[in-house]
Amino acid sequence: MNKIRWLLCLLAWLTAAPALAETLTVAVAPNVKFAFDDLQAEFKKESGIDLKPVYAASGALTAQIVNGAPFDVFVSADMGFPEEVFKSGFATAPPKQYASGILVLWTTKDLDLSNWKALLADKRVEKIAVPNPKTAPYGREALKLLTHLKLDETLKSKLVYAESINQSATYVLTGVVDVGFNAKSVAVSKEMQGKGKWVGIREAPVEPIAQGAVILKHGRENAPAAAKKFFDFLYSPKARAIFAAHGYLLP
Repeated sequence: MNKIRWLLCLLAWLTAAPALAETLTVAVAPNVKFAFDDLQAEFKKESGIDLKPVYAASGALTAQIVNGAPFDVFVSADMGFPEEVFKSGFATAPPKQYASGILVLWTTKDLDLSNWKALLADKRVEKIAVPNPKTAPYGREALKLLTHLKLDETLKSKLVYAESINQSATYVLTGVVDVGFNAKSVAVSKEMQGKGKWVGIREAPVEPIAQGAVILKHGRENAPAAAKKFFDFLYSPKARAIFAAHGYLLP
């Protein structure tokens, strides 16, 4: 009898194991990285589902998705790239906004950011990091700003293009550049506390950047329940509180 009970318990455990071990692969914009660490932990606690994040600039992730990358959910740095994914047939619905991010100018040098427009043209600033405007929405907004201020040509020789927000941050932290454009969510993270200073940029034509997410075709076909559960979680009160704590504005 004991042997039969043991076998039944083993069978029950083996049956439950795949569900407990379920993992979603999530394509995540780098500006969300620090918030995602908290989202990942909270979602695991709530659902038992593991999340495997893949970080890259939203444009780079979009290229990977339309070329068949096995991602289940896409958490983008804007609304345009996930909309492109949807229109290409790789997402189950149009993107839904989860938060808005704020562009910042950040430095670890002894520079006064209070008059940042004049500072950018100052001879003390020799290099300015900008995330790749073709693939990184924060870089696109930074270049839009410089063009609007008629500083794009003046500062052309100073601009150092980074692959992503992460690389732009690295350039700032290591002193490779004097200042760099980045996301507030990165600059205010606990990992960056005491590392330089920043100023938020909220003036036309730069507005808070609406950021959206989509469930991808791969997620619908391979883990529909888990993908929907995580997607819904992104808009839950717990997730909204996490985004707000990381410097995002809530829709």
